[in-house]
Amino acid sequence: MEQDRNQTPRANRIHIGFFGRRNAGKSSLINAVTGQQVSVVSDILGTTTDTVEKAMELLPIGPVVLIDTPGLDDSGALGELRVQRAKQTFSHTDIAVLVVDASVGMTQDDRRILQALTEKHIPVLSVWNKWDLAENTVLPEGAIAVSAATGDGIEALKERLGAFYRERTATQKPRHLFGNLLAPEDVVVLVTPIDESAPKGRMILPQVQAIREILDGHAICLAAQPQQLPAVLRLLNRPPRLVVTDSQVFGQIKEIVPAEIPLTSFSILFAQLKGVLEPARKAAQTLEQLSDGSRILISEGCTHHRQCNDIGTVKLPRWIQAHTGKTFQFAFTSGNSFPEDLTPYRLVVHCGGCMLNQQEMENRAARAAKQGVPYTNYGVLIAYLNGILARSLFILEKIQQR
Repeated sequence: MEQDRNQTPRANRIHIGFFGRRNAGKSSLINAVTGQQVSVVSDILGTTTDTVEKAMELLPIGPVVLIDTPGLDDSGALGELRVQRAKQTFSHTDIAVLVVDASVGMTQDDRRILQALTEKHIPVLSVWNKWDLAENTVLPEGAIAVSAATGDGIEALKERLGAFYRERTATQKPRHLFGNLLAPEDVVVLVTPIDESAPKGRMILPQVQAIREILDGHAICLAAQPQQLPAVLRLLNRPPRLVVTDSQVFGQIKEIVPAEIPLTSFSILFAQLKGVLEPARKAAQTLEQLSDGSRILISEGCTHHRQCNDIGTVKLPRWIQAHTGKTFQFAFTSGNSFPEDLTPYRLVVHCGGCMLNQQEMENRAARAAKQGVPYTNYGVLIAYLNGILARSLFILEKIQQR
């Protein structure tokens, strides 16, 4: 289990959010569930002033991210900002724990929180904390009584969370980058540029996940920089099953890889993995319809340090404007700061989302669709700009999730 905790990508972990009023005992409950001092606790109202996320191993589920949030009944100008930040976590919460103060009982604030979670279609487990202080309280059906102070009910809570998780995933098929596309001994060539944006001494997560999945499928993985690709293809006595490239060098790689060899990108594989490939394909083709001066949102799921030739803030705007011959207004977001209101934008261009979980990516795409804003993906749009969108998606039509 130690290996899973250290190596499971954050996006592949089940996200469990703890929500409730101030001083309901959310932080104390997380500390009791984990057996660690994950969150600061005190009797002072509103001690938790910002969202805290902790990746860890939680039996009987496995690798998880636990989310501690400020009280959703906070007040005042600063309190309202805290509430907004807490509600932002709804979009990437897989299971919600509604923490009710059993010494007070279910309040109108608790009911409002429950309604907000339900409207987001998030499964909710109602947990009545401070049960040791409750007097003549009737536990609602389906709720669980616990005391973070005494430890009573904590193991039962962990088992219930495990049951929630199993119920949620029982009908879901595991998702894979390559689906059932690869057979043992197939060769996959990964084109991984080492440039100013490449992290020192390591590879980025999409590359690592691709390598691991290829090896897990008993296929053969070869990695090369763009300038080495011709030599790699000459060394092979049969064509590779697939070439996967960093989207930034699509223009260079399309000229090297023969048309009969399937070619796609890491970002496109992630669009397929996250379930946004089809809307991304359609949205990319709306680029020609944008009028001069239109606003385009370019959004990344991580908060890495941006280099001088950053793909999101530099390369994509340059390529888009060069392709269309028009001037656009660009806005940029990263991490969890994806806007609720997308209507000011005529197009959203999102990264592959390797650092965001399935729930978050689906919610972002659904938000754009609901507001009538086309939503595409870095790799899909770059393939379109290079005139190879159909080619880069052809192989994915054969993918059927296991």
